Amino acid sequence: MEQSIHRDPALFYWILFPISIVMILTGVLRHYATVLLASTPKKLELPALREQSSLMRGINLRQNAHVISPSSFAARKSYMTTAYKEGTFLKDPENRGKAAANPMTDPAAMEGMMGMMKGNMAMMVPQTLIMSWINAFFAGFVIMKLPFPLTLRFKSMLQSGVMTRDLDVRWVSSLSWYFLNLFGLQSVFIFILGNENAASQMAQQMSQMNPGAGANMFQPGQDPDKVFLSEAENLEVLEHEYILKGVEERLLSSIA
Repeated sequence: MEQSIHRDPALFYWILFPISIVMILTGVLRHYATVLLASTPKKLELPALREQSSLMRGINLRQNAHVISPSSFAARKSYMTTAYKEGTFLKDPENRGKAAANPMTDPAAMEGMMGMMKGNMAMMVPQTLIMSWINAFFAGFVIMKLPFPLTLRFKSMLQSGVMTRDLDVRWVSSLSWYFLNLFGLQSVFIFILGNENAASQMAQQMSQMNPGAGANMFQPGQDPDKVFLSEAENLEVLEHEYILKGVEERLLSSIA
């Protein structure tokens, strides 16, 4: 027998809709707040840009070695490994072999840390306020029932704040609806703000896991010389396999 609950239909309009609208508006405000708080990236000096580009060149050579001929790979490998070992691409060759500088004294590293703190504030403060608002006004309400069956494993996810063991798993509480909106509005934010938006909770988490991706190849406090030596070792131990080796025989055997 299907379980039914006598509830006021107005709960659907006075709880579900307000939570959804507030979550969307909060995401839009978070996006623009993140844009306003974001500091303008500084242009790298030519030696620093050369240092990072050289490291990226070695990584690209290692990852795409199979598409170039053995002679071309050997020439590039010899040039890159020699330059890495001699410190040709270092922006500060006079500091080679010295201990890495304290990242707390590096203005660029401090600026990156400050950017991470701003992002965390833009993400945590609105969610804390919304969570408190829902707990204060909408805690314990069951607002809707899903039209499709689910297993019991979804009960804890869909019925947060409702301590009822016998309640059908398809019923959704107000607190669970908040969490579903928190992680399920990505498509709405893409439609409103575009692909490159800071409104999504998942996008915020990814940016915090990998801050400054693509902006700096070296982490704060990391010794570029050791990174170059490690990449030189990776190139030396790489076994080159040309993708076009024996292509004529393979082609003839496939059509024979």
